[in-house]
Amino acid sequence: MNPYLRLALLATLPALAAGCTTTGGRPPVDVTRYHLNEPFERTTVTVMPMSGAMDVTPEFRAYADAVQAELSKQGYVAATSDRPAGYIASVSFTRTLRGVVRERSPVSIGLGGGSFGGGVGLGGGVSFGVGKRKQNEILVSQLWVQLRRRAGESVIWEGRAETTGLGIKDNQPAATAQRLAAALFKDFPGESGITTTVK
Repeated sequence: MNPYLRLALLATLPALAAGCTTTGGRPPVDVTRYHLNEPFERTTVTVMPMSGAMDVTPEFRAYADAVQAELSKQGYVAATSDRPAGYIASVSFTRTLRGVVRERSPVSIGLGGGSFGGGVGLGGGVSFGVGKRKQNEILVSQLWVQLRRRAGESVIWEGRAETTGLGIKDNQPAATAQRLAAALFKDFPGESGITTTVK
């Protein structure tokens, strides 16, 4: 590859990384929901892991709590031993690595344009990074929720929310769980089969 073309491509990486975030510094969330456009009874609900999806870990607890909080805003009350669940909200989440972005070195050495014999000049210059480059992972976080009636086990609503973040800052588990859940239940139940972007 032409060395000048290679340097130009490397220079675009910070711009690609910046594309993972909005101007407010928070990545948008893509949301897709499915349902039968039927009335939803506001009753008791139990939040639990999707069958075979995961163990009840502290990170799952963060997602479950975020989902429960959003369901409460929609009028669903957490089930208790005295008030059995009318609905079950099954929750699953994933976080996958999509790639790595290496930031340009803060220190660079510039090579200025030289001149050749005969008065012909070479304009421009080339700079080379010095020192260790900072590396950020591009992570995709997804929340998937199914809401089903306890009696009959029929799924009446399901949705997925997904966001892409750069590095640790954009991927704190509790904060990510809250953002995904809030986006997923915004304007509940939402338009069926339509993917929307929540900023």
